[in-house]
Amino acid sequence: METFSDGVIAILLTIMVLELKVPEGEHLSDLHNNWPILFSYVLSFVTIGIYWNNHHHMLRATERINGAVLWANLHLLFWLSLFSFATGWMGENHFARTPVALYGVVLLCAAVAYYILQTAILRELGPDSRLAKAVGRDLKGKASPLIYSAGILLTFVDRWLGVIAYGVVALMWLVPDRRLVPKAM
Repeated sequence: METFSDGVIAILLTIMVLELKVPEGEHLSDLHNNWPILFSYVLSFVTIGIYWNNHHHMLRATERINGAVLWANLHLLFWLSLFSFATGWMGENHFARTPVALYGVVLLCAAVAYYILQTAILRELGPDSRLAKAVGRDLKGKASPLIYSAGILLTFVDRWLGVIAYGVVALMWLVPDRRLVPKAM
């Protein structure tokens, strides 16, 4: 499951970078018109990277899986696969409200899917597992969907408030959850 997920995520990142258009012209100033696309790409790349990193550490703490875990993992990969579309739409339309809100919906659904995957694994492993102890109360995991939901709503007040909310979640998760990162020898 881990190898399959790594492969899918690598493909998703490749598709996203292939969507970037090369600007016409040879000067740095020629990138100016592409800044929304580049910014959208960076935000999505970092977010998918965070999912990949935490997914990797979570699976390293998982001794066994079952069919429910496999389906929950596929559910997460589905939402991650929509990042390319949402990223492109948001960037191409210079962060217009509806694309920014849809981007937030994709972020929210991916966060919920990750929670479902984590829950399926915890059900399989039990409350005394290493993963259960590491996850604990999972404050970041519970706060993320709330911030995404607020960001979606705030987008209709000011699109940049939504983008800021999405960025806040990325910053919260930039450092992997230390409870799951193996200690150095």
